[in-house]
Amino acid sequence: MATATTPQTPTTDAALEQLCINTIRTLAMDAVQKAESGHPGTPMALAPLAYVLWTRHLRHNPVDPGWPDRDRFVLSCGHASMLLYSLLYLSGYDLTLDDLKQFRQWESKTPGHPEYSYTPGVETTTGPLGQGVANAVGFAVAEAHLAAVFNRDDARLVDHHTYFICSDGDLMEGISHEASSFAGHNRLGKLIGFYDDNKITIDGSTDLAYSDDAGKRFEAYGWHVQHIDDVNDLDAVDRAIHAAKGEPDRPSMIVCKTVIGYGSPHKAGTAKAHGEALGEEEVKLTKQNLGWPSTEPFFVPDEALAEWRKAIPRGAELQAEWERKRNAYAAAHPDLIAEFDRRWRGELPAGWQDAIPSFTAENGNVASRAASGIVLNAIAAKVPELIGGSADLAPSTNTLLKGSGAFGPNDHAGRNFHWGIREHGMGGIMNGMALHGGIIPYGATFLIFSDYMKPSVRLAAFMHRHLVYVYTHDSIGLGEDGPTHQPIEQLVSLRSIPNMTVIRPADANETAEAWRFALKHTDGPVALVLTRQKLGFIDRAKYASAAGLDRGAYVLGDSEGGAPEVVLISSGSEVALVLEAREKLAAQGIRARAVSAPSLEVFGRQGAAYIAEVLPAGVPRVAIEAAHPMAWYRWIGDDGVVLGLTRFGASAPYQTVYKELGITVDKLVETAASLARKA
Repeated sequence: MATATTPQTPTTDAALEQLCINTIRTLAMDAVQKAESGHPGTPMALAPLAYVLWTRHLRHNPVDPGWPDRDRFVLSCGHASMLLYSLLYLSGYDLTLDDLKQFRQWESKTPGHPEYSYTPGVETTTGPLGQGVANAVGFAVAEAHLAAVFNRDDARLVDHHTYFICSDGDLMEGISHEASSFAGHNRLGKLIGFYDDNKITIDGSTDLAYSDDAGKRFEAYGWHVQHIDDVNDLDAVDRAIHAAKGEPDRPSMIVCKTVIGYGSPHKAGTAKAHGEALGEEEVKLTKQNLGWPSTEPFFVPDEALAEWRKAIPRGAELQAEWERKRNAYAAAHPDLIAEFDRRWRGELPAGWQDAIPSFTAENGNVASRAASGIVLNAIAAKVPELIGGSADLAPSTNTLLKGSGAFGPNDHAGRNFHWGIREHGMGGIMNGMALHGGIIPYGATFLIFSDYMKPSVRLAAFMHRHLVYVYTHDSIGLGEDGPTHQPIEQLVSLRSIPNMTVIRPADANETAEAWRFALKHTDGPVALVLTRQKLGFIDRAKYASAAGLDRGAYVLGDSEGGAPEVVLISSGSEVALVLEAREKLAAQGIRARAVSAPSLEVFGRQGAAYIAEVLPAGVPRVAIEAAHPMAWYRWIGDDGVVLGLTRFGASAPYQTVYKELGITVDKLVETAASLARKA
């Protein structure tokens, strides 16, 4: 920190602004140099843009990073994290200079890429390129939807912008195309992006792989596009942001020419400034080149810090102004403010579970995707924050909310989302919606296409976000569409993601319980994995209650006449095979226990006593599932057997595919009987 004897006290506003900007540059250089790892060049290039945005436009309060009507800022090029960390520290968030000195170190608040909920003021986790663009679209979607629902002519309770910075790499990634197309089509006018056009990637010049005219691309998407020839022209940056804010019906992209590693005598404008420390000598020369008043690492001039910290009183007044508007709104619309506050707290409406239907023998002999559609519509009538749709598969995934309008360019209050054939964009946008608050998003596609959105799903789990995936057409039960559409390894892949909960229900009533769980479970996303083919109705008067789903797995039908000699386990459609095999084994005098395991993750969170109660020690086990067997080895013991699939499926009626691939009652009975006799 500077002392009273600091030289070169600024005498003009321009000099003070330059000091503030160069403070970002030097902090980025010093942090990366100390860590001997990181990306200094982009923060150095973007410092002027960040200064103008954060001091003249961004509505935020460093003392209360979570106030509802703040502007959102997303650094999609998360490798440039020192730009964001410098801004947060300088503006007065709960981040210290010592935190910056611990950049990229164990359990520091300044990890290599920004992490949501880990660093105060970070709105989303970025790093995988393109994700931040989609998240920003999601923030803008949430703002537009909540504004349409809650704003009235006499008061605007929801009225903020979402800003993001993206790089060449972000725009090369396909997810940015999907999300940006969606944003332009839906006229998200509160979304403003900045494209860091520095023409450098790790390999060298972007000309090696990329020659797009990004401005024309975004014009084609329906965005308002502006160009800034030199990001160091602060007035040009300011004018462009003002113009973008004046476009209420179109998202805006501001294409900014920058020089990566700006100020570095030998590395500016080269790939050497991208992903490695500049080197101690180059840092020294760069500071001299910038006219920096000290060679001391992490030097922050008092004048610059004081100027940056004006964000604290400014933010307090912005929030106080909103609170005054909120109080007036509450007086005029008490019911609406109560609903807004409930949603913002993340509390579900009283009595919402009463809407969940129960299925009978008369109406329960349906595919789990069909049962899901019935349950979803029943719940949605009671839970208005539940909004979403499918990637152009609403009739197939049964995810259309009846009686609700469609979210679209002329109606942001609609609850049905037509994501288009954009699975990855859907996933990334959903993450932004969930991060924004006040909304529970859901998105649907076939299970096989979960692969197309896997990076977004992983980040949702990493951030512990509350959202729901509806994955239908879950197995070789898809039949005639064949192996390109029949998932094999997807269940294993989803189940292996930390913080992810996968539920594959066995019948209509388990499907209803799955939706109950999905809405109550707020610590990470939930994937509902559902069938295309019809499932038989499981008579709950004969077998155990579906309430066991809350514990992941439960004894559905126990052995009669003594302790079980073998345990049969499955999920989803194959539970019917387990129940039938249990009966056939009983006819052979073999006592078998049938276990339904709709969620292996939830089961794994139970205590050892409950797990042993369901899967008694010393009793051989057979698991069967029309998917790759890997997820089951944990549960079958050393002597158990998994009947699964280690090959792709086939095109034929699903009954034939099951038979030819050995996922049958007869195979299950044969295997279980052999194990029971050996025991």
